[in-house]
Amino acid sequence: MDLGGASWGLINIVGPLLLLLVLGWAFLRNRKSRGGIDRTERSTRDAYDAEERERRERDGI
Repeated sequence: MDLGGASWGLINIVGPLLLLLVLGWAFLRNRKSRGGIDRTERSTRDAYDAEERERRERDGI
């Protein structure tokens, strides 16, 4: 069955547009805010500090 130009349009026009939409959606969804990065860094630093305090108390330093 020949669809004429419909298959050409699907492959060359609709396909790339769909790909761009999906890539744009993924980019916007996975973008990190600066506040989130700062919060992660602060939490990691707090966890390391707590672990170091526990180690010093345990070792008697």
